[in-house]
Amino acid sequence: MCNLYSITTNQEAIRALFRVINRYVGNLPPMPGVFPDYPAPVVRNAGAERELTMMRWGMPPPPKLGGPPVTNIRNTSSPHWRGLLKPENRCLVPFNSFAEYAPEPNPETKKKDVVWFALNDDRPLTAFAGIWTEFKGDRGTKSKPVPGPHLVYGFLTTSPNAVVEPIHPKATPVILLTGWGAFMKQDGDLPAQVDGVLSKPPRARELRETLARLAPKSKSKTLAE
Repeated sequence: MCNLYSITTNQEAIRALFRVINRYVGNLPPMPGVFPDYPAPVVRNAGAERELTMMRWGMPPPPKLGGPPVTNIRNTSSPHWRGLLKPENRCLVPFNSFAEYAPEPNPETKKKDVVWFALNDDRPLTAFAGIWTEFKGDRGTKSKPVPGPHLVYGFLTTSPNAVVEPIHPKATPVILLTGWGAFMKQDGDLPAQVDGVLSKPPRARELRETLARLAPKSKSKTLAE
């Protein structure tokens, strides 16, 4: 489960790559560490266009299960998520790299290393495939709650490729190298679209070859450095 990523590209580059029509009003500094419940930039549909806005990372969990906000969504057949898969709730989550904990502790530190992944060593901008909604409850901490409503998001996950699997065998975020418009706008069944846009040849092959581990000096890995 990915619970840490970075977005260090400026908003002009985000607007240009994802064809965002608005300029986000406010400061958008580099974010080398985005954790659950942090506000971060998200691209969503705005009528026939796209807009950039800030949302908190973590969707409301299924009411019957409860628990903390959900950052990674895998079971898109669940009734709880199915209603949020339509185009008006889809979003692009810009990022430069993401992290997973190593499966075993480092013999030297006795702690699990944080392993980073990116498309290459330059950590170019790309996006997770996500969904968003409005949450009317409180966010923040118990001692310092932030009253709602809040715009919140999470990203979809899929089976890991050969680069990520040794570190995190259960799942990896769905990464959109291309096909942003198709993901955001096409009607129909979202899992089928994700398969069509991301998981079938040649794009699956492209993704496997692109994602690589990051430099050992940072004790991290990349998707395609």
